[in-house]
Amino acid sequence: MEWREKGNLTLVTEFILLGFQDLKNLQVLLFLGFLLIYLVTMAGNLLIVVIVMTNQHLHTPMYFFLGNLSCLEICYSSTLIPVMLDTLLRNGKPISFSSCFLQLFFFGYCLGAECYLLSVMSYDRYLAICKPLHYGTIMNTKKCIQLAAVSWISGLIGISIIMVLMLQLTYCGPNEIDHYFCDTVPLKKLSCSDTGLVERVNVILLFVYTMPPFLLTCTSYVFIVTAILRISTTTGRQKAFSTCSSHLIVVSTYYGSLMTVYMLPNSSALNKAFSLLYTILPPLVNPLIYSLRNNEVKKALRKAQSKGSAFRIFHNVLIYLVSLKHK
Repeated sequence: MEWREKGNLTLVTEFILLGFQDLKNLQVLLFLGFLLIYLVTMAGNLLIVVIVMTNQHLHTPMYFFLGNLSCLEICYSSTLIPVMLDTLLRNGKPISFSSCFLQLFFFGYCLGAECYLLSVMSYDRYLAICKPLHYGTIMNTKKCIQLAAVSWISGLIGISIIMVLMLQLTYCGPNEIDHYFCDTVPLKKLSCSDTGLVERVNVILLFVYTMPPFLLTCTSYVFIVTAILRISTTTGRQKAFSTCSSHLIVVSTYYGSLMTVYMLPNSSALNKAFSLLYTILPPLVNPLIYSLRNNEVKKALRKAQSKGSAFRIFHNVLIYLVSLKHK
């Protein structure tokens, strides 16, 4: 444990991530489970990025945003899961002050960017389904780049505000973080200075980054469902409803768990459980729900499969994941 003096205060220079120490008997099982999740998450999202980049037929707005989402999920997962695995191996991981706040920065950046990127993707689907004649004109290359850039920049703005406020707090002990990553909620509990301003700003940013995107997503899907009801064939309606319901379930789980953690930060065990729903689950299931079930992506995979063994391995993983989904 490391400390440094500042006046009459002893300041923390190192934190201890406790992870899941309340589940000591399950540490090995949790490690293997999260390791498998990380490998599948990285394989699925890397596969999407490679396929979208190398296949000319997928150079459309929808797949452009999906490629951005997969890049975001790769950064997201790589920021959190390796540290979590190390914490499980050590039964508690020491992490320096600077490393802790660096993780907080990248986590918050990805979190804010994903909130808006998901709403941009729903808006794209709304235009494609409800405004097909004007879709090509509205969602041109310039507009796609602008919408993606707004999503990425929005994440940077939000976490920059939080970082400035969090770094102004004084941390003078204890230094044990009862979580599996460095987040604002457990870090505020370790501060020995007034956290009132941080908490108020946190609530405001939570509202800004969840409610408008969530309402935009819900509104888009209301119009999409209305358009689906006009589809004459039963098969077409069932397929469209299946896709929309999958999207809505993931988005609702993501925003709902996010708001629960930051609006009701009372129980550490409850926070950790809900945090898994917006940190681990979306990067794992988004490639499957948004991309890998799509016929155009499957065709691109079959075409790429003949080019090398690496794609063949990825394709076999895909088939296995899809089979699990339908069981």
